Amino acid sequence: MRLLLLLAALLLTACARDVPEQVTELTYATPYPPSHPFSRADQRWIDFVEEESQGRLVIRPIWSGALLSADMSMEELRHGVADIGLITPIYVRGGTHLLRIQTGFYSGADSVESQVALYRCLEARIPQISRELDGLKVLAVQGGLLPGILTRGKRVEQLSDLRGLRIRAPTELLAVLQNLGADPVNMPMGEVYSALAKGVIDGVIAPLDTLRALHLAEVTDYFYDLRVPRGAYPARAMGLERWRQLEPWQRDLLERSVAAWEEALADEIRKSEAVGRAAGEGRIIYSSATPAEQRHFDQIYLRDAEENARALEQFGIDGLEAFKLARASFAARDRISCGDIS
Repeated sequence: MRLLLLLAALLLTACARDVPEQVTELTYATPYPPSHPFSRADQRWIDFVEEESQGRLVIRPIWSGALLSADMSMEELRHGVADIGLITPIYVRGGTHLLRIQTGFYSGADSVESQVALYRCLEARIPQISRELDGLKVLAVQGGLLPGILTRGKRVEQLSDLRGLRIRAPTELLAVLQNLGADPVNMPMGEVYSALAKGVIDGVIAPLDTLRALHLAEVTDYFYDLRVPRGAYPARAMGLERWRQLEPWQRDLLERSVAAWEEALADEIRKSEAVGRAAGEGRIIYSSATPAEQRHFDQIYLRDAEENARALEQFGIDGLEAFKLARASFAARDRISCGDIS
């Protein structure tokens, strides 16, 4: 681990460039290429910071996974491998138990805005979330489009068709799919294209934007429009040590930039759905879950979410408290108002 961090630091040093004395440059590392919707939102944030600072605070992006890894990004940021980076707590090796499981508490939060609002409720009221983010300053929380099920070679028209299929799914959906007879696996989304092309997996829980963003239209045939709940998570962060080295005005600016970054992410994510549909035009065959099938799935989803929350007791974490708070925070479908735990 230490050797990898040292090599990454040497790479960053080798890429360093001279900047004017009155200018502070921060590196931003992401696994995605500049063309990805997330990266387009990132570029909008970069432009915001540089414009608001009148060029005194500049961001140098490092695209396509050249610096941070998916499973060690949080630790790498803590050690200063990059100044700011895209993080995915669900892939981190240990130490993010609640951050992973809480993404399963969002049934009924259909829009990106309501997903982010629900995460903010949990963040404000559940201390364990801050503990799992120790050493980091979160700069953006991200939600997403509601996924469906993309498959290759095997059409899914009802939940029973999932039986025996090897499906890539996020952590919070593994037990749900097992209960439906599927064989779920978890892997970084960057590995899904290859796994589908090689027949390692039969399908993936993913939104329509991935047909273009990850080129999944090339390796899938069918989309089952099951409204799979989607959680929010801290997605952009800065090492806390580096944060504390900034001047007060720089920290103030980055605090103000949080809303701009989250707004850009929500906007680019919404735009990406139409682009994804266009990429699948003439290639992807669509089918929809019936209302009865959707209700059945939702019941299993919430039941397993509560069981997953309860299971965090083995790590000394009161996951049930977080689950109850999340469910109490719904004023109505897709409307969040932080509630009390009964």
